[in-house]
Amino acid sequence: MANTDRASQLKSISYQLGMEYEAEDTWGLHTMLRDFTLFSRGRRRRITNMLYRRDGLLELDVRIFDYRYTISTGNSARVFKQTVFFVQSKKLGLPQFLMKPENFFHKVGAWLGLEDIDFERYPKFSSQYLLRGDDEEYIRANFNDEVLQFFTIEKNWTMEGLNYYLILYRRNQLLLPSQIMDFYRKGMQLHRLLMTEGV
Repeated sequence: MANTDRASQLKSISYQLGMEYEAEDTWGLHTMLRDFTLFSRGRRRRITNMLYRRDGLLELDVRIFDYRYTISTGNSARVFKQTVFFVQSKKLGLPQFLMKPENFFHKVGAWLGLEDIDFERYPKFSSQYLLRGDDEEYIRANFNDEVLQFFTIEKNWTMEGLNYYLILYRRNQLLLPSQIMDFYRKGMQLHRLLMTEGV
């Protein structure tokens, strides 16, 4: 019953946002996103409750969906569920990167020389987030002042970028239907801040 309620609420929100709704991923989106860390974890991977809008003129494809996967360790299995914002846009030209909340073990790793791109002018961002990717210079160019300010205020997000693709989510956090509109606005704001014209 709870799943039916969530589906009907998300369907209603999709109309309010001028988006379409699909209960299951019929697009093969999971295959499209397999190069992202999130979509290579675990087993029994499943995309559901997809809100989407495709704008051919702006070459923009925006989706919000629930994503679950299972990690098995020994005799136990843990299911991770999160709500994901995805945008594919020709106005993005992103380096491959992974940004996630920094924890104590990451800080220890940094002391041992493991990669973490920090910004001297934004110590709060640097203490809150672990940022990794092969092309540090390109990543620094994309993480402009507005992006760094955004994530100085906004905590516990994971963001991954690759060329025309961007995803944003909080790990193992399924957002309430009432939080989806704000989530959509945040995702679209980041899309604007990361557009190549702004770099």
